[in-house]
Amino acid sequence: MSTQFTRTLNIINKGDFPDDTTLMLTFQPIEGLYKDTFPVCWRVGTFAANSPGSMIVTYKNQLAFTRPQVLDGNIVACSTWQDINVGQKTTLNKDPNGVYSFNGVSAGEDGYLIAANNCGDIEEMSIGFEITPGMPPSQVLYFDNIGQGSNVTTQFTPVLSAYVTSQYQQTQILRGAVQTGEIWKQDLSPLKETTTLIFSRDSATGKYSLTIASSI
Repeated sequence: MSTQFTRTLNIINKGDFPDDTTLMLTFQPIEGLYKDTFPVCWRVGTFAANSPGSMIVTYKNQLAFTRPQVLDGNIVACSTWQDINVGQKTTLNKDPNGVYSFNGVSAGEDGYLIAANNCGDIEEMSIGFEITPGMPPSQVLYFDNIGQGSNVTTQFTPVLSAYVTSQYQQTQILRGAVQTGEIWKQDLSPLKETTTLIFSRDSATGKYSLTIASSI
């Protein structure tokens, strides 16, 4: 079992945006992007024009498989979940009343997270992380069209991407590339427990950026 850690990002704008500006954060899969693995819009925050603002987000590396509940392309909840560590596997089951459950964890394959579908039908699952023990995880990667007897076999590194866009809602499943392009990408693992980022706009070029603050 890997050592648990948290990473908190304090994102600050000092009031230099001429218009309301929305920042969207999403985690990126290692493989299968937009084929069988879809990022979920993790956090969205809007910074007011000509006014300082901040946005605080926290990641914890306690991963979990979930059986998501999806409505109109958004993950609205999860029916059940199972904490899991790299190198472990679990199985999703469904009883005659349609109630979902995972069967705990057992040894799996080194470097991978594995979840099998034993529900008898095509299913969907997601990977998230649990900030508060016993509370539903934040779901960040979505998998669909998982056949009976098939596995989700995946890796996860907390690589976070940031975009300036107002086209997405929090918890929305991203079925294709974000058209605005990312302004920041970072593996959260090597960061300090708390990191301050400056969210700014170059007045000459109109380009947005996120940079780690040396001091505030």
